[in-house]
Amino acid sequence: MLQPRLRLLFQIVPALAISACSSTQMGNSAASSATASAVPATGVSAASQALPPDADHALARLNSSPRHGEWAMISLSPTDSLRAWVVYPERKTKAPVVVVIHEIYGLTPWIRAVADQLAADGFIAIAPDFLTMKNLTRVADSVATQDAVSATRTIDPDEIQRQIDAAARYAMALPSAQHRYGVVGFCWGGGISFAHATHSPSLGASVVYYGVSPKTEALSMVHAPVLGLYGGSDARVDATIPPADSALHAMGKTYYHSVFDGAGHGFLRQQTGMNGANMTATQQAWPATIAWFKRYLDS
Repeated sequence: MLQPRLRLLFQIVPALAISACSSTQMGNSAASSATASAVPATGVSAASQALPPDADHALARLNSSPRHGEWAMISLSPTDSLRAWVVYPERKTKAPVVVVIHEIYGLTPWIRAVADQLAADGFIAIAPDFLTMKNLTRVADSVATQDAVSATRTIDPDEIQRQIDAAARYAMALPSAQHRYGVVGFCWGGGISFAHATHSPSLGASVVYYGVSPKTEALSMVHAPVLGLYGGSDARVDATIPPADSALHAMGKTYYHSVFDGAGHGFLRQQTGMNGANMTATQQAWPATIAWFKRYLDS
């Protein structure tokens, strides 16, 4: 029999309920636990259960994608701009926006391929390049890993939030966009995605992939529902889950988290690792991500 704190995620993704039962732990807020029926029991369509590629297959996915992707340059000030990759879904109605926040490695082909999958799932995806103004050497549209890591660590946190705001405004102003947006981030970007929930009152939903939680004193400012997806073999990040869960639960805010047994940090990027646990986590986490955004952005 499922524990009460597990039931909501399995309602989000019913097709995965049996396999998730042994590998997932959930936390939920007081505000949501009494309203589990508010989450669509239908979950996601079969077409939406396709997965993003791993890092090794990102370029092949981008090269074969039928969707329209384009580069945009967003003006932040007379002397400051933000480059972003935008991908459009194929749908008859206007689409909500998802801002994709890259890892500490910068805006890589893998992040652009994740954006492409979000578009396949029905969202306008925009992936801002937070290293736009760093004047780094790029090869095949990527920055050398160590250069990207070093540069990313120098970006002011407030500036990052300002750039996410700008990317969201740009995308929501597109003719085919709804005026609703969410954020999803990975690793370094996962922590930024959680932090954005404390920053933006207009945010509709946040999804955090193996990113650290904000400091407890900042959690009172969380404005949007947050879904956290974590690897069970990622003690550094996982240690930040219980304080956030306790604080958000006490404040009646919406926070659900899932910890996938055996999966490592970065499981969505490295799907073949950890003796199959990373792929199992990916197969559960991505449909839950899409269901979360459909629930809060496209219902």
